[in-house]
Amino acid sequence: MANHSATKKDARQAAKRRDRNKYYGKTTRNAIRDLKAAKGKEMGEKFPEVASMIDKLAKRGIIHKNKAANLKSKLAKKTNVAAK
Repeated sequence: MANHSATKKDARQAAKRRDRNKYYGKTTRNAIRDLKAAKGKEMGEKFPEVASMIDKLAKRGIIHKNKAANLKSKLAKKTNVAAK
């Protein structure tokens, strides 16, 4: 356990950040799952919102920027196929 007050504070802050990052990641994964389950025009309407969530995860450093790009690319392909 930490002995210095600054180290204790850092541990508290790290725990808060970890919980927040887990929440953002799980929320985005749920949104991706819902997008994949959607059909046709509904998928096209949800895609920009989900893409934005993915970009925010990459910006915050929760996921790597290349992973974000790959996720968005795969979802865009599925959305374009479903729109036809």
